[in-house]
Amino acid sequence: MAKFLLLKHYRGAPTAVNDVPMDQWTPDEISAHLRYMNDFADRLKETGEFVDAQALAPEGTFVRYDGEGRPPVTDGPFAETKDVIAGWMIIDVDTYERAVELAGELSAAPGAGGKPIHEWLEVRPFLHAMPTITE
Repeated sequence: MAKFLLLKHYRGAPTAVNDVPMDQWTPDEISAHLRYMNDFADRLKETGEFVDAQALAPEGTFVRYDGEGRPPVTDGPFAETKDVIAGWMIIDVDTYERAVELAGELSAAPGAGGKPIHEWLEVRPFLHAMPTITE
């Protein structure tokens, strides 16, 4: 089996069909969306394909090494970035095709008006260990 990361983006991906930001949804619409996500994860737990999932806040901080004892911190990510991640799910499936199939189902989570979002999800395989070279 292979692990894949399904990434949900706040911005940067192609525009979803039902492109109403979550902060404009009603409490019932948010509950329906979360219920869909939880039900989807529960179904994958039953098949052994679920590994983990988390939702992320839109704000974050960038940190980097800048010499001993001096990690600079900035208030990113910034609004113009294409890398703001809303959340992710890790799946462990037999094939890339199965990962794409599940991402398509996850894309149908309901949003504003109870209609499917049809959002784009990024499917990224986990990097496998590099082969060991022996002489």
